[in-house]
Amino acid sequence: MMASPQESLPSPKTILSVVASLTASAVLFRTFYNELIPDAVRDYFVSRLHDFSTRFSSQLIIVIEELDGLTVNQMFDAANVYLGTKLSSSSRRIKVHKPQKEKELAVTIDRNQEIIDIFQGVNFKWVLVSSRIERPTSSKNRDANAHERSDVRHFELSFHQKHREMALRFYLPHILREANAIGDEKKAVKLHTIDYSGTDYWGSIDLNHPATFDTIAMNPETKKALIDDLNTFIERKEYYKRVGRAWKRGYLLYGPPGTGKSSLVAAVANYLKFDIYDMDLREVQCNSDLRRLLIGTGNRSILVIEDIDCSIELQDRSSDSENQTKSTEDEKITLSGLLNFIDGLWSSCGDERIVILTTNHMDRLDPALLRPGRMDMHLPMSYCDFSGFKILAYNYLLIQEHPLFEKIEELLNKVEATPAELAGELMKSDDAASSLQGIIQFLHDKQEKTRLPDVRINSGKA
Repeated sequence: MMASPQESLPSPKTILSVVASLTASAVLFRTFYNELIPDAVRDYFVSRLHDFSTRFSSQLIIVIEELDGLTVNQMFDAANVYLGTKLSSSSRRIKVHKPQKEKELAVTIDRNQEIIDIFQGVNFKWVLVSSRIERPTSSKNRDANAHERSDVRHFELSFHQKHREMALRFYLPHILREANAIGDEKKAVKLHTIDYSGTDYWGSIDLNHPATFDTIAMNPETKKALIDDLNTFIERKEYYKRVGRAWKRGYLLYGPPGTGKSSLVAAVANYLKFDIYDMDLREVQCNSDLRRLLIGTGNRSILVIEDIDCSIELQDRSSDSENQTKSTEDEKITLSGLLNFIDGLWSSCGDERIVILTTNHMDRLDPALLRPGRMDMHLPMSYCDFSGFKILAYNYLLIQEHPLFEKIEELLNKVEATPAELAGELMKSDDAASSLQGIIQFLHDKQEKTRLPDVRINSGKA
């Protein structure tokens, strides 16, 4: 006699026991997978399974790598920005950071996470893939056996192969435009410094310098000439292309310490919304690293070398210096390497770049460094005149006129004082009258010091 269907089914207790056992096994396997299997092994098998599943499908995959040779792939950066706006509540893992000058959180896709973006009715699937590599360090001055570990990332964009033409001609250009619009709206100017552990030899932080052209105390004619030149430069992309020159501009800021050269660099960056790449030549290992650093700088950027007169190897080659006998093995970089860096073939690897050199002693520099095409404008940063002082008075005291201004103008026509010195005096008091009296006393003291005779002690020797 056959058993009824109800009699052949396991009891509810048995079913619950089996479910509990399977659940426990699944939890155990997941714990083993997440905690005991290294990330690199997991990433490898995920990648292989992904390759196997797509080999026999009608999907086309476009690989967008983070680096294009030695330079950053603009398409990768654009995709990273664009996809950050496409993350949905169903995304399981996201990356979040808060740029200091931005009001909103910056959200980007994390590795191995899928995002489906719909464009003109077509589904485009994105996956960020990351792998860890080791490479030898580049500097000849470091241990030859030393290795650096870094992540190499790329996007995989997959879609039906019949939409290949749409993706290349319309979808990817659409992403570039959207990313540029997002970047212009949210851009915080970055200050980059040399960092050999980075993929492009640079590390960065947000530039928080508040300097603007309105707050810079400098000669009004010089300031206007600089602003006009910058505006002309950024509008002449086609002109530079037509005349066969790299789209770049060089400025030399020269003058005594405390005249505002560094603040002017920050003002230019804030005016143009260009990132600053601050290059300390003492940190550069050799000429080849110099080229790598140049390639690592982005478009719409300012490369700054401050106090270039302090780099002994770069002084005028006609001078009779003991350093001319220095062997090339002891030199980190050479003048010829720097000249090629500024306007040689490597300088054309990028658009809309500005190079700014600052110096306290222009006469110490080799003339080859100063010619047009390298330093197109020489901007004197002089002692503070009365027009510059009025800018400082408004910045620090919020006043545009005062009865004591006449006396201060009279003294400034006789005494040399830097904007930094006057700013230091203005910061001593919030009271306008007290602060201006301090400026007058300071200028009087400087005037008296210049009047002191040159007293020499007679030693009694012939």
